[in-house]
Amino acid sequence: MIEFNQVTKHYPTGQTALSEVTFQIKEGELVLFTGESGAGKTTIMRMLIHDLFPTSGEVKFLDKNISRLKGKQIVQLRRDISVVFQDYKLLLDLTIAENIGLPLEIKGMKSSEIRSRVGDLLELVGLQGKEDFFPSQLSGGEAQRVSIARALAVGPKLLFADEPTGNLDHETSLSIAKLLKKIHELGTTICMATHNLDLMKVLKGREIHLNKGKIVKDTKERTAEVMEEDEKKLDKKHAEKEQRTETKVKHTQEPEAHKHQEEKKQEQEE
Repeated sequence: MIEFNQVTKHYPTGQTALSEVTFQIKEGELVLFTGESGAGKTTIMRMLIHDLFPTSGEVKFLDKNISRLKGKQIVQLRRDISVVFQDYKLLLDLTIAENIGLPLEIKGMKSSEIRSRVGDLLELVGLQGKEDFFPSQLSGGEAQRVSIARALAVGPKLLFADEPTGNLDHETSLSIAKLLKKIHELGTTICMATHNLDLMKVLKGREIHLNKGKIVKDTKERTAEVMEEDEKKLDKKHAEKEQRTETKVKHTQEPEAHKHQEEKKQEQEE
């Protein structure tokens, strides 16, 4: 579905956002892009939606080079890839239902179909009965749920959540993570940029860890660093197993040796 082949991105300021980044993501995966601020996570998202272009290398979505897309192809790309932002990006003068339905209205869907689709999405994100509320009347967690519902409205092939819980408290963040996991289980491919370890534990997805624009860990591709770490864990596990076996044998032998000594003592007495 997604291919980054030796992608490098230099900004005019001289900053290198990505350096020879290569990875592939298959349809149906749940992928977590992790790393500190400035590691390159958002740059990857912006390249996927035709908002930034590589200095070198190639970015593909569904076998098409994104840099070469034009006109209607770009419009279709942004329907196939929906983004959930940290700051929600809801239109404050529209109701919740209107915010969610806007992409469908732009697409030309009938009003009755939009109402039905919006109702289904509000149920999915747990906001039934709040369709006539305005964004200012919602909590941060509710606003993010609306943002997720809007992103799902057009039935995207990929949902990219860019630090979706950055402005939320711990409990609300976990509830958003559980919602994204549910959406993934329903069949949507999900990528998420985050550095929240608690969310990673909830989502249990493939992790691509970035540091200064380079991939230093990919739990699917198993980089040399990951394999070395796994080997150390395996060696430790084997050592612990051997130690347990030796201890068990020792404990088994001790009663036998004691029994043998007792029998020998009895024979001598007789």
